[in-house]
Amino acid sequence: MKLTDCCLPLIQQSKLADTAETLLRARYTAFTQGEVDFILSTHHSRTLKDTSREEVEEWSKGSEWLGLKIVQIDAGQKKDEKGTILFSAKYSAEGKTHEHWEKSFFEKEKGQWKFLDAQGIQIGTLRRTEPKIGRNAPCSCGSGKKYKKCCSAA
Repeated sequence: MKLTDCCLPLIQQSKLADTAETLLRARYTAFTQGEVDFILSTHHSRTLKDTSREEVEEWSKGSEWLGLKIVQIDAGQKKDEKGTILFSAKYSAEGKTHEHWEKSFFEKEKGQWKFLDAQGIQIGTLRRTEPKIGRNAPCSCGSGKKYKKCCSAA
C-alpha cells in the first residue's frame, strides 16, 4: 500500500482516523517522516502538556525507523470511545538498533481519535496463560479451517 493511500491524507489532515489503529499507524509514519506537528496535533489535550516538542522532534528526526509491529488491539474501533494497542517499533539511532515496546492508550476527543498516553513495556520471556494452538489444530474462531490457513495467516 502506498503512503498516499493510507497515512499521508491523515498527516496532511485531509482525512481523520476512523480507528485507534489507523491513528497509531499514521503517528508512526509521522515519526518516520519527521512530521512533528501531526504527532502533537493528535495528542489528547489532557496529556499534551506533558509532551516535549523537542524530545519528539529529536527522536523522530534522529532515528532511522525500521518497522512497526502491532501485537494486540483492545477496542478502538469506530463505535468505541477508548482503545489500547500493544506494539513494537524498531529503529536505529547512534549506530544501534532498538526495539521500542509500548502499550498506547487512545481516546476520542470531540469525536476524533487522539493519543492519550503510553506505558513502556519490558519484554522478557513469554509465559502463555493458555495452551499454544498448533498449526494443524482447528481454528479457534470456529471457521472449520485449520489454524494455519485461517487466523494464523491473517
